[in-house]
Amino acid sequence: MSTAVDQLFAVRAAIGKASIEAGRKMDSVQLVAVSKTFGADEIRPVLDAGQRVFGENRVQEAQGKWPAVRSEFSGLELHLIGPLQSNKCEDAVALFDVIETVDREKIAAALATEMKKQNRFPKLYVQVNTGSEPQKAGIEPKQAVAFVQRCRDVHGLAIEGLMCIPPAEENPGPHFALLRKIAGEAKVEKLSMGMSGDYEVAIGFGATSVRVGSAIFGGRPLPAK
Repeated sequence: MSTAVDQLFAVRAAIGKASIEAGRKMDSVQLVAVSKTFGADEIRPVLDAGQRVFGENRVQEAQGKWPAVRSEFSGLELHLIGPLQSNKCEDAVALFDVIETVDREKIAAALATEMKKQNRFPKLYVQVNTGSEPQKAGIEPKQAVAFVQRCRDVHGLAIEGLMCIPPAEENPGPHFALLRKIAGEAKVEKLSMGMSGDYEVAIGFGATSVRVGSAIFGGRPLPAK
């Protein structure tokens, strides 16, 4: 059994334990295994162990590995969890089952056009920049509810959830609480929050999915110089 598979099982157990401690059902939280920067051969043992939901940051990288993997494994669900550029919306709609990073009007409009054109309708989440970090993608918290409503009313998009990435140096709890509050106001049910270092905390604040990469696959490969 590979290290990644051992760690996958450990993460699943921790998710179940955190869910029960939060007064929730053991299977109430979806695990999104973040496979960005890892090749198909590194992901395959985790697939063999039954994991079927994966997250990727870049459209182009995902295009290079997932079509072939999908020919081998059924029931896969692929999430885009990285920033989306408008010129990649066509490819994103064709490839991904869930797009978690809708964060501005231009992207909403482009997705609406492509979804209608392709007759393919991935689930959509709005990314909220809960820390108002200038270097990070996401709609500002004060604008989030109105933006969700515009996505629905103007672009005809069915927004199902919200996603956030708290500032690395801050306590994530208040950010998760803020996202949950915004979700209530925006009338969305899904909350994608929590990563390798804080997914158990996120579950306590109501996460419906957690995005876990390094705790399963280990450290990311360094980019080539």
